[in-house]
This record gives sequence, C-alpha cells and structure tokens, in this order.
Amino acid sequence: MALRKSRGSWMRRNVIAMTEPKSLNSEQYRTIRTNIEFASVDRQMKSVMITSACPGEGKSTTAANLAVVFAQQGKKVLLIDADLRKPTVHTAFFLENTVGLTSVLLKKSSMEQAVQASNEKHLDVLTSGPIPPNPAELLSSKWMKELADEASVAYDMVIFDTPPILAVADAQILGNVADGSVLVISSGKTEKEQAAKAKEALETCKSKLLGAIMNGKKLSKYSEYGYYGNKDNFMQNK
Repeated sequence: MALRKSRGSWMRRNVIAMTEPKSLNSEQYRTIRTNIEFASVDRQMKSVMITSACPGEGKSTTAANLAVVFAQQGKKVLLIDADLRKPTVHTAFFLENTVGLTSVLLKKSSMEQAVQASNEKHLDVLTSGPIPPNPAELLSSKWMKELADEASVAYDMVIFDTPPILAVADAQILGNVADGSVLVISSGKTEKEQAAKAKEALETCKSKLLGAIMNGKKLSKYSEYGYYGNKDNFMQNK
C-alpha cells in the first residue's frame, strides 16, 4: 500500500507541464507536441497511443505531459488510461477511479458519465476504472472501437496511455484503434534489442508509428542549447 502511494506521489510530481509550464522540460514536451503534429501532416491525427518497450521507461509520465501541452494549445483533449493492469493516471491528476474505461466497456456507464475534468483547462480524463481480470479481451472488444470513435468526434485529441508493448498484447490491440503511436524508451535502461522488437511490434499495427521519445538522455554542460535532449528527445520514424 505504501508503494502504491509513493508511485502516485511520483506521478503527480512529474506532470511538470502543468506544475512548471515555463520549465525547460515543459518546453521539451511542447517540442514533442510540434513534432507529432508535423509527423501527421499527411492525415488527420485525432488519437495517439503512448507505449514503451518495458515497464519503468516513463510512458505514463509522457502521456500525461503530452495531454497537458496539447490542452495548453487550446485543443480539447481526452487522456484515457488504457493501462488496465497498473493504472496511474488518476493519481497524477488527483481523480477518483471508481468509474472509468472498464465501466464504459462493460456498459455500466456512458463515456460522458465516466469522463472527469482535470485541473488543466481543456483537458478531460477517462481513468482506467476497476481493474478487470481480462484486460486484453476488453480492449479488443467492439465497444473499445466504438468508444475511440466517439472520443475522436467529441475531442480534438485523444491520448491513450497503454501498458508496455513487450509485456502484454494490450498496446498492439490499441495500436489498431489509435491513429498514431509513439514509443518511449529510456536512455541507459532500454536495451537496443528491446527497442527494436518494440518498434517491430508497433509497425504491425494499423496506426502510424510516429517516432520515439528517449527519456533520461543527458547532454554535456557545454551544449549550446541545454534543453534539447536534456530529458526527452523526439525522433521521427523513418
């Protein structure tokens, strides 16, 4: 129980785009936002899935901060916690999690009833809801596709936080629902083989692989522009 509380506190501190919008790290998230927009010039990008190769690489923090910077742009944004195994979005935004995505998929609630407003203007959140015994089956149901379509009509941008793609099938399932996907990797932690396998898995999905974000990459103190790559890098997929 103490571990879960600590994890929640850590997540809340790391929504830096909301708590410290003028920081260099927040500026990096805005740069990533711009790169996502440029990566999707050939098609309308209404939904993006954020995943990682393995646990602990920062995908939930990335999803939360990207949702915030898109909302700060004036867009109506919905952040969906589709990690039905280890959800954290509700802790990041101080929200209840008694009703959420699973409630909607099980037809116990409508999306409109389950969505909660965050403290960030223009940003709504659909938490995970109660953790189900069959996450993959729920996410692959026709109700998930219907929810994604409904959300894309109601919002300018929908961001899905999903489990690591090499750990379970959930991210690949949602990769066939979202318009685009972004892979989060951790410098010095993610092995090259893991990153390559994750990229291959995402390329089998219907959504466009937009690129990768590298966390934890430190530049030399002599770098001319310190904030480029100091924490997060966005690399176009080629």
